[in-house]
Amino acid sequence: MFPWNMMFPFNKDMKNMMKEMKPNEVEGYVENIMSKIFPGQGQSMFNPGDMMKQMNMNPFFQQNGAGGASTSRSANEIHADVFETFEDVFVRIPVKDEENISQLRVYHTTNQAIVENIPNPGDRHVITLPALVRKKGSYAQYKDGILEIKIPKSIDMQFTEVDVSEKA
Repeated sequence: MFPWNMMFPFNKDMKNMMKEMKPNEVEGYVENIMSKIFPGQGQSMFNPGDMMKQMNMNPFFQQNGAGGASTSRSANEIHADVFETFEDVFVRIPVKDEENISQLRVYHTTNQAIVENIPNPGDRHVITLPALVRKKGSYAQYKDGILEIKIPKSIDMQFTEVDVSEKA
């Protein structure tokens, strides 16, 4: 017989062991090990009721009135819808007061949009973009209560040739 067959962990007896296992025993074993590794945290990890309570306390999992998940917002935070097309990245921000548009400042880096002075003067909001964008060619326009920022994507295809040599 080949020596690697003896070292292989799954043999004929393993099949019988799997049939005789009880799910409650396996769950108890895993909980015991996890409680030893993470003392004090392992109990709620396997109790779905406790896990749901923790999720409800976490602001990331709280739901807004429309039923979608959102982060908790204070009075000076904004909601921005960010999406990309094949050529551009769009950021749409609802602006309630049209007077804020004159004070509004918009900047962007290669991966972030920065919006200042809305909804209150001095507020600054950083929005992470889903793709790298170009430095030039972006514009913003306000229409029907929505500020739309359009930024062209960066198509950075810098190639560097690597020499391949034969070893003699």
